[in-house]
Amino acid sequence: MRARFLGIAELTEVPSVAVVVDVMRAYTVAAWAFAQGAERIVLAGSLDEALELKARHPDWVALKDGPPAPGFDAVNSPGMLRSTDLAGLTVVQKTTAGTVGALAVREASLVLCAGFVVAEATARLLRGRGCDDATFVVTGEDGRAEEDLACAQYIAGRAGGAGTNAAGYLRRARASRAAAELTQGVRKGVHPDDVDLCLELDRFSFAMVAAEEDGLMVLRPWAVPSADGEVRHGR
Repeated sequence: MRARFLGIAELTEVPSVAVVVDVMRAYTVAAWAFAQGAERIVLAGSLDEALELKARHPDWVALKDGPPAPGFDAVNSPGMLRSTDLAGLTVVQKTTAGTVGALAVREASLVLCAGFVVAEATARLLRGRGCDDATFVVTGEDGRAEEDLACAQYIAGRAGGAGTNAAGYLRRARASRAAAELTQGVRKGVHPDDVDLCLELDRFSFAMVAAEEDGLMVLRPWAVPSADGEVRHGR
């Protein structure tokens, strides 16, 4: 597979296939939301848009980065979200980097959103679609986030058919600035288990595909059978 690894600001053209990576924590949270029963996730472009969508649809669940805030139901923490029943609900998600990255490539023919928790399923979907060229959007730290780059490189290797060992990539992610900030409490709206949950390799066997629906960028789970043919959703 021909893989390019770019920050959001480096996207100068619309890629055909885009894999948007946010390990800590947007797309780990998204995967947990689906595992808890969410039907879909609407990726909001701003806090105001998220609040407007929530106001128009009071039954939707709105979440954001940082500490709790008026109008939002949850924060962007997998540790906190994993005990929330989201069966059949729509989630509105706005984060600092992950949702921004997906919206930046919304015109791509295929947009996948990923973290380590759905790495193998994402790679299998890329292989199954015959994707020989993909742009990996490294969302954190202007494209320099080590946890996102490590995850992107791991998925690219797996999608290309390489027998890539995950250990080194996970070590890089655990030693990242984001992991340190979550552990040390620099970032707000954090559960003590967040880093471990973000680094739980292949916790779920679905990939996550984003596409426009009625003018909104909507993320949905995409079942991808594992090597033994089963689909595990982690519920």
